[in-house]
Amino acid sequence: MTDHDKRRVARVETTHTDEATARRLARAVRPDNTAEMETAANGCRVVTTIGREDTGGLHATVDDYVVNLTAGARVLSRERSPNNTETTDETTTAECANKETADTHGHDTAEYNNE
Repeated sequence: MTDHDKRRVARVETTHTDEATARRLARAVRPDNTAEMETAANGCRVVTTIGREDTGGLHATVDDYVVNLTAGARVLSRERSPNNTETTDETTTAECANKETADTHGHDTAEYNNE
């Protein structure tokens, strides 16, 4: 098998303020997933795995997904904030801060692999 025959895979993880927000966001972006994408809430994180046959296709799909995820997070953030002013998820609540994993140190991650 040559490198061109290998499937490209990306895993995108984002951390949110609480588990309910992560679940709502995962549900919000899931309808836009293709058959080669899988999105799930895992505690305070939204984890999405994307597979494509070529790097260009993977890059385009990850880019589209991140735009959708960002838009969804902004909508949820505005719902939570008083007077509908925009907030960010940079500081997690105690609920999620206690569940952070050592490998990400509280930062969002993206991982690309060739299977």
